[in-house]
Parts: sequence; C-alpha cells; structure tokens
Amino acid sequence: MLDETLLDNPEGLAAADRRGLLRGAAEAGARVRTAARLAAETGVGSLKPDGRPRAVLIAGPGAAATHAADLLGTLAGPGSPVTRLAPSGVAPAAGALRWDLPGWAGSVDLLLIATPDGSEPGLSLLAEAAYRRGCTVVAVAPPGSPLSETVAGSHGMFLPMATAPYDHEEPLAGSAPGVLWALLTPLLALLDRVGLLTAPPDALEKVADRLDQVAERCGPAIATYSNPAKTLAAELADALPVVWTEGTSAGPAGRRFAAALAELSGTPAVVAELPEALAAHSVLLAGPLAAGADPDDFFRDRVEEPSALHARVVLLRDRPIAGLTAAPAARDLALGHDTPISELEPEAGGELETLAELIAITDFAAVYLALASGA
Repeated sequence: MLDETLLDNPEGLAAADRRGLLRGAAEAGARVRTAARLAAETGVGSLKPDGRPRAVLIAGPGAAATHAADLLGTLAGPGSPVTRLAPSGVAPAAGALRWDLPGWAGSVDLLLIATPDGSEPGLSLLAEAAYRRGCTVVAVAPPGSPLSETVAGSHGMFLPMATAPYDHEEPLAGSAPGVLWALLTPLLALLDRVGLLTAPPDALEKVADRLDQVAERCGPAIATYSNPAKTLAAELADALPVVWTEGTSAGPAGRRFAAALAELSGTPAVVAELPEALAAHSVLLAGPLAAGADPDDFFRDRVEEPSALHARVVLLRDRPIAGLTAAPAARDLALGHDTPISELEPEAGGELETLAELIAITDFAAVYLALASGA
C-alpha cells in the first residue's frame, strides 16, 4: 500500500530514505559535474586516440553497468560496436562473479569496466586477460579500490568514480540515481574523445543543468499536484506499469525505469518500444489486468478488500524517428481498454539533455514509490 501522505511530508521522506536514494537523485547534476572534472583531471580531454576501436566491450556488476552499456550503445548509434559482457557465477556477490572476453577480442578493441565497488576479483582478472590480449583497458571505480591497482599494473587508464559520503552508509542499489551518473559521465567523456559519440564538456554541463532543473521540479519539498515524479508514483500505486517508449533516447530510459521499479520498490513492470509495443501488449491490456476487466470491482469494500492489480500505461516520448509517431494509436489502444495512461515528454534540447530529463523524472518517481510503499 502506498502512503500518499508521506509524499507530501519532506521530513518523513528524509527519515525513510535509509539508502540515500533521494539524495542521489537530487544531487545527480552535481555528480555529473564532479565526474566530468575528475575525468578531465585524469587527462581524458588530452587523449589523442589513433582511430576508433573495432569494438567496445563493457563489463561491470548489477544494473548500473547494464544501464550504462544500454545508454552508450544507443547514443553511439545503430552501427555501434558497443557490447556488454554479461557475468557468470553462482551468486551476485562480488567474489562470485566472473567475466570472459570474447575469443576475437584483441589489440584493436577497447574494454570499459564500470563498477561502484571495485573489489570484484573477476573484474581484476578480466583486466589482466585483456592486457595479455593487447586490448586497451579503461576502468571507472572508487579511488583506492583493488581494481584501480590492477588497471594501473596492466598499463590501463583508471578514471576515479565520483563518490558521495552516504554511498557507503547502506549497500548501494544498482539502480540508484547517483551511481548511474557517476559511472556514465566519465565514459561519455572518454567515448567523445574516441569519436563514438558526441559528449563534449559543454554538453555534459548542459546535462548537469537539466538534472538540476528536474531536481527543482521533483524535489521532496514540491507538492504532489505540481510534482511530475510524485504524481507518477501515486498513479502507479497498486498498478502494473506498462512502459511504452517512442524515440531513440526514450528506449534506454524506459528500460532503466522498469528495472528501477523492480529493484527499488519491488514493483514489476513490462517495457516495449512503439510501435511494436501495440502488438506485444494488446492482449495484456485486453485481459484480466485491464482496468475494466472486473465488473465487481465497483462494489468492492475499499477498506477491507485489497485492490486488484490493473495495468497503467506510462508513455515516454522523445523526438519520434523520422517524425512519425504511434502515440495516437497508443492512446487509442489504452483508453479503448479502459486503461489509464501517464505521459512524459522532455523539454526541447540536445539528445543528452532530453535523455537525462527522462531518466531523472523516472528515477525520482521510482524512489518516491519505494519510500512511500515502505520498500
């Protein structure tokens, strides 16, 4: 059950935020600036790469590395050589995970390692294996971590992760807002220099500014009726979020939102991109999860009986490809099955800015839903 009174109680939200999730979301802009500064101090801006790598391999534990790989692959474009290396192991613990290089990886390839921990033996072994193969190795991790020493010993490049004092007060969630931007920002700066995507220092500063603007609109002191993140969290109470995305940048934002809902608040969600989502989820909306599927729900005792789970469409939009949009068809399908729909569309700006806005608002919404539901 969602405690909607908590949403408009900033002191209560702060007390419930034992994992520092709200602070991470509110300070995302500052984290981007710090990460960009640390990357510049490490010498990323002065790199003069000898051509583009044949392939970019990304390894790391948890949702943060997965989302970073998804975002970088999207930003690099359809011809992108970005590939995530999925770990194997008997448990998700740092000491149990192992990563393997593809058999073809060699001297013309770039290995990126992104981790908010840095103590994983598997990542150190991966860096050493990549060095023996002749791969270029770049790692983002907390300063002073075992991985930083391994990368230095393997003649790789270590980029210090921008950490916050509260990062170590509780175990870090992979979907925590601050973690994503601390890992992603230095990789954006690096791949800009490599020529795989466009993220110069002024673009990263605009991302930080956009994140600050979202924090002002979605902060805990802003009432629910004028706060898009709190409004979305309240709308998703007792609902199955059906996340539909339109536009290249909205895709990874929607996938991250679904993952954050599950990890932070325990809310299951399904996600798909338009227009394929209309075919993929049409039966779902016509089935028992549709809002109008149970005619007896009108007579349900709202106090004694728990509410039934019904679908709610969340439409994330950002510049439809080639100017074509399936949004009207999406609204018709949802409303035709009595399914409510929530829509988010960023303000105008560059691709990085609009992507950052969608991620930031949905991050805040996932955090509010987690805190108000006692997760």
